[in-house]
Amino acid sequence: MAKHNESASGGAFYGLGFIGAAVYFIGKSTGFVGGLLGFLKALVWPAFLIYEALKALKV
Repeated sequence: MAKHNESASGGAFYGLGFIGAAVYFIGKSTGFVGGLLGFLKALVWPAFLIYEALKALKV
């Protein structure tokens, strides 16, 4: 019997979010360093999302 990986949808969500964030941040950059920082921001965008959500909920 095959086991299903139930966390795979979370990985897909993160992957699509990473691509979208990378396109957004790198597109706004004006040089190589800005593009590199945009790539790094794209890696950690979920942390910013959760932080802002918790701040808005005043938790």
